Amino acid sequence: MSTIVDLRSDTVTRPTPGMRQAMFDAEVGDDVFGDDPTVNALQERVAAMTGHDAALYMPTGTQSNLCGLLAHCQRGEEYIVGQLAHTYRYEGGGAAVLGSIQPQPLLQDAHGRMALSDIAAAIKPDDSHFARSRLLCLENTWNGHVMPHDYLTGAAALARERGLAVHLDGARVFNAAVANAGESGDAAAALRRITDVFDSVSVCFSKGLGAPMGSALCGSKELIARAHRIRKMTGGGLRQAGVVAAAALYALDHHVDRLWQDHAMAQRLAAGLQDLPGLSVRSAHTNIVFLDVTEGRGPALLAYLKAAGVLATGMLGLRFVTHLDVDAAGIDRAIAAIRAFAQQS
Repeated sequence: MSTIVDLRSDTVTRPTPGMRQAMFDAEVGDDVFGDDPTVNALQERVAAMTGHDAALYMPTGTQSNLCGLLAHCQRGEEYIVGQLAHTYRYEGGGAAVLGSIQPQPLLQDAHGRMALSDIAAAIKPDDSHFARSRLLCLENTWNGHVMPHDYLTGAAALARERGLAVHLDGARVFNAAVANAGESGDAAAALRRITDVFDSVSVCFSKGLGAPMGSALCGSKELIARAHRIRKMTGGGLRQAGVVAAAALYALDHHVDRLWQDHAMAQRLAAGLQDLPGLSVRSAHTNIVFLDVTEGRGPALLAYLKAAGVLATGMLGLRFVTHLDVDAAGIDRAIAAIRAFAQQS
């Protein structure tokens, strides 16, 4: 383990020895010509896992979501989305800038849910005064929260009744699946139960699964064909991408079921931070813990932790994300540093 306890995100992981070997051994071709066998195997695998007809490997989750949005919507149309959702707030406005697609952001509750009544009210009538509502975007997990299945199905049913398609930003959907699987441990079935709700799903390999890069957009053959053209236009044509696709395949084989360990480490962290003066754990779900710091001392705590070899971020309060490169000893070190700060302040 590194001497640094890096809890900034689950994107900071290094490939494991087994993953590096899989990358070294990867059979490759030229994916622009469609003949990289490892990329093709990954696309077939993730399409089957999510219950969709096809999938398209992407360099990043932002590009995967962007290609999905642009494949669903035309210029002058709109997507309905949470005001704090990643596809609206944290992806550079790409759908509006590059696709002339209007976002219609809605308020979310503390668990990331838009009220169904708000969604219904936001869907525009078919009138030339309005951008045409085409797509509802949801996210699971959202800030670590697992979306309840009845909420996902209810929102999707409402959207489809009004003629909208439904897209899932599933950057951490494997975390949601493992959490939903619970004691049964059947993450594959739990994943399908989520992804079957959606017309398209973006999944990420570089977050909880620990691959160095990559996401995949899953959907119908027609949607993926449109997304393939958009991926090219946005600079996402890939050549010998099997080297990194092999890491994603390895992650699907070895790093899904172990996500429960990351969830346990998040709970260990949250439990160790209870009842500290000036600090409160706002939420701790799946692999993400949020910590509120009173009197504007969040930056001071971040600086104190950095000096102690513990890294976090200051997004929406202090955020700590567990992952496969952080063990119990690292969590305990983070707890000790935070407690020391609280007790001296």
